[in-house]
Order: sequence, then structure tokens, then C-alpha cells
Amino acid sequence: MTSISSVSAAYTGRDPDHRLYGPLPDVQGEAGYDGDHPARVGFFTDTSVCIGCKACEVACKEWNALPMDDSHGTRDVIGLSGMSYDNTGQLGANTWRHVAFIEQSRPVDLPTPTFGRPGDDRQDSGPSPADGPRDTQAAAQQSVLNAEALSEFDPQTGQSGTDKQIRWLMSSDVCKHCTHAGCLDVCPTGALFRTEFGTVVVQGDICNGCGYCVPSCPYGVINQRKGDGRVFKCTLCYDRLTDGLMPACATACPTQSIQFGNLDELQARADARLATLKRQGVETARLYGRDEDDGVGGAGAFFLLLDEPEVYGLPPDPIVTTRDLPAMWRSAAAAAAMIIGVALSAVLGSRRTR
Repeated sequence: MTSISSVSAAYTGRDPDHRLYGPLPDVQGEAGYDGDHPARVGFFTDTSVCIGCKACEVACKEWNALPMDDSHGTRDVIGLSGMSYDNTGQLGANTWRHVAFIEQSRPVDLPTPTFGRPGDDRQDSGPSPADGPRDTQAAAQQSVLNAEALSEFDPQTGQSGTDKQIRWLMSSDVCKHCTHAGCLDVCPTGALFRTEFGTVVVQGDICNGCGYCVPSCPYGVINQRKGDGRVFKCTLCYDRLTDGLMPACATACPTQSIQFGNLDELQARADARLATLKRQGVETARLYGRDEDDGVGGAGAFFLLLDEPEVYGLPPDPIVTTRDLPAMWRSAAAAAAMIIGVALSAVLGSRRTR
């Protein structure tokens, strides 16, 4: 993972009294829940097995009754961006799950590129569909999870072949439900709150539309709904969790790219999956949001990526925007005290001269 780049000398990550950054073992306890609260839950999104079907997007919109919108966030409009098959474009107030389509290509050898049907010039291409179905479902699943299949379509590692000159990176993005959530810190009305499951939820009936939370999110997730003013984002299906159900997106995912459960178990599963990919030669694989020492104390929704975070539109070093508030207030208090001292000195000095 990318190391954290500190922008403040005050950042040490070892201050037990500073709860605005760093690891936080009991997120719910810090929020005021008693000791018998449920375990923290979250998402592990394995982008290496995402097929871009957008079933998660559809399930999210259907369950949460979200309005239709286009790639620019305009409601009740269907329209492609003109740059991709992605008709959603970004996360927003009306889109709480977004599957990004990232097309990567490499330059072909001059003077002429290779033409032909994808796969025709691949050696040992394996059985064709006409050869009949695979032996078992386990074999089919293994082929999907096999890192060798990923490297075949990797433009950085592929050596030849028409279909090795391009690859698609699919990634289902969502609110990160940060350990230290800037949106939660700045909300003046209590519309944003930490649930007993460790997730961050917006109460639409309490939100006053001030918009303070929008710039406070280091991921640009939370947004205001046009014509309404209130903010909306993923709730991790809080209503379903209270009934013992999985979130709609994880339930609908056909490849288990979106995995839901106990956050500690998901982190262990993600570590094992990353080790498998590294062992099979996928050197570009990395975990994003897994590190508890990062700028947000680790995320409740983290990802396995096949390239740099910037490729997926994610910030490489996210930092909770309220991290330096105590230092800022101390500096402001010191400045105010100095101004008052200078003013008093000027007043007393003028009296002595008389």
C-alpha cells in the first residue's frame, strides 16, 4: 500500500487522547455504545473478480428507492457519458453504488498493429464453447479466480495477441464508512451518526442541507441532492442489518466481488487473497483502505485493486479533513492571546507616558 504522507508535524498517530486519527479498536464504543454492541461490519470489494454487471447498482437503487440519474447526476435522465459504457459516472446523492469501467491499453508495435478476432492469435487458448461445458462448477470458479487469467489480459505484462492490447478494470465503489469520518465530525445537526454496527448513516429528516459534510469527505462520496439540498449516501443498508439481512448490493453480486461481514474476518480474507495473487504473479495487486494506520484509521469498506488507486479515481493518501482541528484551535487560541497581550501592553504603555 501507499505510505501515508503527513502534512502536519503534529501528526504522530500515537496520541491516545487524540481521537480524530489513527487506529481505533472499538469504533462503536468511542461513539457511546455499551460493551455488548454487535461486531463492526463492512465491505471487502475484490475488483479482480468484478465483471461490471452493475447488479449491485440496480439492487441498491431498487431497495433504497433511489431516483434514476445519468453520468452528470441529472435525475430522471438516461444517458451515457460518451467516454465509457458506464452510464452512472460517479457516486452521488442518487447513486450509492457505482461500478467504474476503466479501459487500459498499451501501444502496439509499429508499423502495423495486429488485427483479427480477439483470441485467434493466442497460443493454447483452451477449449472452445463447442467443446462442451466444463467438468465442474468448481473448475469454472477456479478459472475466474485464477491470477493467470488476469495476466493474460494485462496490457502491462502481455507479450502478444490482439486481446492483450487492452483490458477492462471493473470496480464497484461505495462510501468507505471511515473509522474517522470527517462528515460525521462536522455535522451540526446530528443528521449523521455512527450506528451500532460501526457504519455511518445520514438521517434525511434531520439534515438541514448545510453541506458542511460534502467538502469534509476525503473521497468525495457524500453529496447534496439537486432541488432538495439534503445530503445522501450509502447507509450500508442499515434497515436490512437491523433485520439480520445482508446489504442489497452484496446479496445481488453474482461473483462475490462484494463481500459483506465481520470487518476483522473480511480483513483476514483480503490478506489471504492478496497473498494468493502475489504468489501467482499479479504484482500490481494491492489492498486499499485496509491499513488502520492510514489517514482515516482504516475504512469500513475497503478494496483489492489491480492498479494504482488513482486509476480508479481514488485518492492515494486519504486524510480525514478534521485531523488537525485541535492543533488549529490551539494555534488560534495562542494567536488570540498574543493579540490581547499586545493590546494590553499598548494601553498600559500609553498610560505611563502621560
